[in-house]
Amino acid sequence: MESEKEWFEAWFDTSYYHTLYSHRNYEEAEQFIHNLCNHLELPMGSTILDFACGKGRHAYFLNRLGYDVLGVDLSFNSIAAAKKMQKEGLRFAVSDIREVIPGEQFDAIFNLFTSFGYFNSLEENLKVMKAIHRMLEPDGVFVIDFMNAKKVIDNLVKAETVHRSKLSFDITRRHENGQIIKTIDFTDQGQDFHFEEKVQTIFLDDFKDLIRESDLQLLETFGDYDLNAFHEDTSDRLILIGKK
Repeated sequence: MESEKEWFEAWFDTSYYHTLYSHRNYEEAEQFIHNLCNHLELPMGSTILDFACGKGRHAYFLNRLGYDVLGVDLSFNSIAAAKKMQKEGLRFAVSDIREVIPGEQFDAIFNLFTSFGYFNSLEENLKVMKAIHRMLEPDGVFVIDFMNAKKVIDNLVKAETVHRSKLSFDITRRHENGQIIKTIDFTDQGQDFHFEEKVQTIFLDDFKDLIRESDLQLLETFGDYDLNAFHEDTSDRLILIGKK
């Protein structure tokens, strides 16, 4: 780990991140969790890790369905917010998704809402996949919900201004060196702020390589939250389901 904060540590731990993305659709997230759990047929009481859980909305929905859930994230502020929902069967902790959580094993591990590929090297992605392998029970399942990189590149909005809660966020996007790089600039109370988001453009074949190198198996791919088939040119998401 670098001594200087990585972009996701700095940006995700601000209140401005949550302001910018306050429009996110909780009903869509809940419906996706229902669709996913119905498809996976996980027994009631199964242990699930929500890997990079943010403020814990997916973990909360999973727990309501009867699962024993641990949500982890690198953002102290997000976990502090998530812990307000903590109860029996629903826990939250600060943790890096590249690292194994000591003493924990899970029937399923979920990595949702493009919470993968934040690093500068492909080797870091392999660390995440190997951590998933080590923490899964035998025959345990994993789910990765990622953007469809090809569609994102083909339809990249290069510049826009987003208005949220009396703030104006000037956003630019570019595809460079295998990453989608988003810059976010705004002014609040006379102070100028600048943040970046960087997500690797990881394609299905890249994920297949990572899964194979981690001694995991890819079972299925889907292209949206209704679990329709994945098509590289048209699908909004790349959802991968596999097992140990």
